[in-house]
Amino acid sequence: MKCINVFVEGQTEEAFIKDVVAPSLYHLNIFLYPRLLSTSKKGKGGAITYDRLHFHARNALRQNPTWFLTTFFDLYALDNTFPEFNSIQSLNSPLDKANHLETALHNQILNEFNIQPSQFFPHIQPYEYEGLLFSDVNQFGQVEPEWQRYQNQLMQIRNNFDTPEHINNSYQTAPSKRLEALLDPKYRKTRHGPLLAKKISLAIIENECEHFRQWLDRLRNV
Repeated sequence: MKCINVFVEGQTEEAFIKDVVAPSLYHLNIFLYPRLLSTSKKGKGGAITYDRLHFHARNALRQNPTWFLTTFFDLYALDNTFPEFNSIQSLNSPLDKANHLETALHNQILNEFNIQPSQFFPHIQPYEYEGLLFSDVNQFGQVEPEWQRYQNQLMQIRNNFDTPEHINNSYQTAPSKRLEALLDPKYRKTRHGPLLAKKISLAIIENECEHFRQWLDRLRNV
């Protein structure tokens, strides 16, 4: 049996890992444990700095020294305290940016903790979780029937980019911002995000999203 702590950014990602990703690995005897990181004495989720990640990674690796550790953080609005953050600004591809940050983060944690290289494999999702939901926009109407009338607009957004992971990175145009601005009834991250992923299916998401698929392969092959 292999156990993997998954540090996540928010409740949407926590539910996605628990309800969609984790069950797909049970047959491999691999078990995921999504964990929201504490950001204060009372708060959890969001505002993840490198120092917070370092603190929780140290504790997790001490408590369960044989477990693996990964992350599921958004590239969009990632804190600039992460290793090599400034060096990615010259890169054009969001996949290149995520890969660069993951390598830097992996190296930094290995330099600070006495663990095997395979024990920690960070994942940073370009540009954010909601990008994955554009893998099959036909499913939006299956979750909220009234969203069927937005099918053409959703398809147009998807077709404007090479892949769902390229849907761009700004306060107005990040995938979640597009959904919140377009859809009525309003898109609710914690409710609709996991439901849509289930309808779309991991198989379709990983077929459309190369960087996400690479992470799934790492999970399957721990």
